[in-house]
Amino acid sequence: MKRNRKVKILATLGPASSEESMIRKLHEAGADLFRINMSHASHDVMRTLIARIRSVEAACGRPIGILADLQGPKLRVGKFAATTVELVPGQTFTLDNRDEPGDNTRVYLPHPEILEAVKPGHRLLIDDGKLHLRAEKCDGKSIVTTVVSGTKISDRKGVSLPDTLLGVGALTDKDRSDLDAVLATGEVDWVALSFIQRPEDLADVRKVARGRVGLMSKIEKPQAIERIDEIIELSDALMVARGDLGVEMPLEAVPGLQKQLIRACRKAGKPVVVATQMLESMISAPVPTRAEVSDVATAVFEGADAIMLSAESASGQYPVEAVSTMASIAFTVEREPHYPGIIYAQRAQPEATGADAISLAARQIAETLKLSAIVCYTSSGTTGLRASRERPEVPIIALSPVIQTARRLSVVWGLHCVVSEEPTDLDDMVNRACRIVVQEGFGKPGDRVIISAGVPLGTPGSTNMLRIAYIGSDGLSGV
Repeated sequence: MKRNRKVKILATLGPASSEESMIRKLHEAGADLFRINMSHASHDVMRTLIARIRSVEAACGRPIGILADLQGPKLRVGKFAATTVELVPGQTFTLDNRDEPGDNTRVYLPHPEILEAVKPGHRLLIDDGKLHLRAEKCDGKSIVTTVVSGTKISDRKGVSLPDTLLGVGALTDKDRSDLDAVLATGEVDWVALSFIQRPEDLADVRKVARGRVGLMSKIEKPQAIERIDEIIELSDALMVARGDLGVEMPLEAVPGLQKQLIRACRKAGKPVVVATQMLESMISAPVPTRAEVSDVATAVFEGADAIMLSAESASGQYPVEAVSTMASIAFTVEREPHYPGIIYAQRAQPEATGADAISLAARQIAETLKLSAIVCYTSSGTTGLRASRERPEVPIIALSPVIQTARRLSVVWGLHCVVSEEPTDLDDMVNRACRIVVQEGFGKPGDRVIISAGVPLGTPGSTNMLRIAYIGSDGLSGV
């Protein structure tokens, strides 16, 4: 199944899209990989969804990536005697460690780590920022605050702490259990880590994962922005989680941060996903708003590797329409006259490595000679990532003998992944590349392609060769 766009689409599965027939429809409409939200999915549901995705993959013949999104620490206040209480800006309101129903003066906060970490002057945002509190006195057992804005609070509402660095890691007990279940399947390609604050959060997960899955850091806290270079270095990919980021930071700062994060990831050669509320109105409407179309288009213009649907595909009334709409927007944007210039202007300088030099040369040659495709052999996925980092105008076909690599690369911009046996020699390498280019619909006899690979063949990380080849008249061999 040949895609006619470079950006990838990540669709979340849920009640509206859990049946195998619907998963297939979403894949055919344009979804390149699927997200399983562990906040809502039990281990049995997760395993069922994985089996259905793999069944669709076998039927369609294309590698499909699977992302398991861990819930992360959910910080919530306790309950109130009256369920909801009214507050007045300027009044005093206390959060404490007393496990008793709250009233309009206090509430139980079942998170000692918050009580110990918050300092006077720190902000506490309740219910996605609808209630804004400012800490005045903190003694480790209670936080006395002043109500800055907002008029009510109710049971179990979430707490956001934009100014506070918590002393706990990103993995909760539930997350550890979910991660173990995910790794046990051997079928999940990416794990998304919620509420990352510091590089150490990733180091803990790496010890458990041991390279069996790619780690995608969700950037949704100001503390992560402060150490973003270190976090990118330790991550395999990033997700710009604009929902919580927009709660903990000024809304008007989020678009600029989105641009910064996309460019930082591209410079580092790491995939980046833009997520949250991209086509929110399509949860209940068959068409998006004009503003949403512009939002999706902006992410495509910026060169994001993937764009994500959440509730639109998980629980909305029009999941297939949401995916096809997103695919249509991406297709149209990538054919805009200004698109190549914008993408070209954002190119990062290559690092002083052989792999980067080869990838840069492959793009330049392919564009100068107007070749049909760049074909890269990649076992570990690194060569594919480097080829994508260049954002070439011609298609990139990533050939890998490792199906897990092909699945993991399904989130990466511009890569058309094909599982193929390791070539036996250089002639076989050229013939195989040319044959697959024709079979996948990217070229025809007489066209030229450029092939990047490593010699000796089959040695991961040894990309050191470029070869320009003509596709033979039989469409099965190269010259």
